[in-house]
Amino acid sequence: MLNADLQTRKNAATPRGVGVMTDFYAARAENAEIWDVEGRRFIDFGGGIAVVNTGHRHPKQVAAIKAQLDCFIHTAYQIVPYEGYVELAEQINERTPGVHPKKTAFFTTGAEAVENAIKIARAATKRSGVIAFSGGFHGRTMMGMALTGKVAPYKIGFGPFPAEVFHVPFPIELHGVSEQESIHAIEHLFKYDIEASRVAAIILEPVQGEGGFYQASPSFMRALRALCDTHGILLIADEVQSGFGRTGKMFAMAHYDVQADLITFAKSLAGGMPLSGVCGRAEIMDAPAPGGLGGTYAGNGLAIASALAVIDIIDSENLLERANVLGDKIKARLNAIRAQVPQISDVRGPGAMNAVEFIDPATGQASPDFTQKVRIAALKKGLLLLSCGTYANVIRFLFPLTIQDDVFEEGLAILESVLIEAAQS
Repeated sequence: MLNADLQTRKNAATPRGVGVMTDFYAARAENAEIWDVEGRRFIDFGGGIAVVNTGHRHPKQVAAIKAQLDCFIHTAYQIVPYEGYVELAEQINERTPGVHPKKTAFFTTGAEAVENAIKIARAATKRSGVIAFSGGFHGRTMMGMALTGKVAPYKIGFGPFPAEVFHVPFPIELHGVSEQESIHAIEHLFKYDIEASRVAAIILEPVQGEGGFYQASPSFMRALRALCDTHGILLIADEVQSGFGRTGKMFAMAHYDVQADLITFAKSLAGGMPLSGVCGRAEIMDAPAPGGLGGTYAGNGLAIASALAVIDIIDSENLLERANVLGDKIKARLNAIRAQVPQISDVRGPGAMNAVEFIDPATGQASPDFTQKVRIAALKKGLLLLSCGTYANVIRFLFPLTIQDDVFEEGLAILESVLIEAAQS
């Protein structure tokens, strides 16, 4: 089968709303490499959008799924429960930041986890308002879109959205938005749009994903925590993309000296199997009545088994430490060529959640054209890169933390060459 034939079939059978970045089709994958149906090899610096932190088809993960297949595939946890769900909840409760009593519920997708976090917050506070941030991404469901702080392509044509969701600017010094301005924007909401006593939660990504890999500073997180405590508002950390070792910590909230009330997670939790969750303070998690949380596939047995294997891999292979090593290497390589690539305006990110942002050096404005040129040139040389950012001028790096050293160096060499060539063309 040829890629072109599959592309023709895809265009006839599936809607254009499901945007697909590449025009080749995967046949197999192993760790940090993907081969298409025509046998071409690609180094994967996208990781299924941060889903395979432990690599494609890690042997421990494959073995765990096979073992679970020999037991059962699905019972619906809400009908007939099983030990794996409870064990994984215990593991998450132990590993999320904070020593307070916690409970965890599992779902299927990141958007579903976010929606349930909002449900839980509303049930616990008996309030309805929610504050989110510009540039934040929280999913493609109706509430997920309402929370997401980016119109194109996520919101176009889909409104109206759920009410009482308010947005304030995310603090990005590079774009001229200070932490104080963000806090003032929340205070202005309390004056002009909704009283603080009706706000259930403030939700943010500790490191914005689709928004461009901008990290909230410790001082900003402390300011949010203080504001929430003053007004009885819950703080929700959306760690769907930043969790499970990506930032050099198991969860990005571990970089701060304050805790969130609720944490959502998904993506690399189960290494490619559909699984997500919400972990939070026990008394808050217990606010919904029995039957208020769940889902037919929520906490599926195969996905749970896979997630337990993922946690074992992260521990046994010291992937938190490796995330920092890999992140330091890629940031050093990018910073070393900044004189040759004046389009680079910033290199950033904790652990291995890294990004490079591009501008037009003549105007200082965001350069999505240069970003696309780099991404396309890299793909032609066998390196898969993902772009992001409100202005589509950021390339993010989400390679598996298990990537082999020689494959990583090969990918860095391709990246360096396409950046220098694009800058000179």
